[in-house]
Amino acid sequence: QVRLVESGGGTVQSGGSLRLSCGTAESMFRDYSMGWFRQAPGKRREFVARITNKHETSYGDSVFSGRFTITRDDAKSTVNLQMDSLRTDDTAIYYCGVKWTGKDFLYEGQGTQVTVSS
Repeated sequence: QVRLVESGGGTVQSGGSLRLSCGTAESMFRDYSMGWFRQAPGKRREFVARITNKHETSYGDSVFSGRFTITRDDAKSTVNLQMDSLRTDDTAIYYCGVKWTGKDFLYEGQGTQVTVSS
């Protein structure tokens, strides 16, 4: 079983910033892409961002690029999602994943709540 440990969620006012982090086993981190999905109440699951083990990045929608930045810390086997200029519609549970299948991650964490208040 692959374990992912997420941190950094919380409540922030609109326009603020949060930084999510996610760690996993070094063997998984070294060989596979990692990234984030999110799901808001009543909405479909949404791809946020992904980063390969070569540090190539992709974002699920133009609204993320420029506001969200995904990075990898190879020394700590951790992926980070810096979220700036947060909006109320960014409120969701954010799930970290590892090992990209082409449309999803094979393994996923339990999620961390992000709440943006107006």
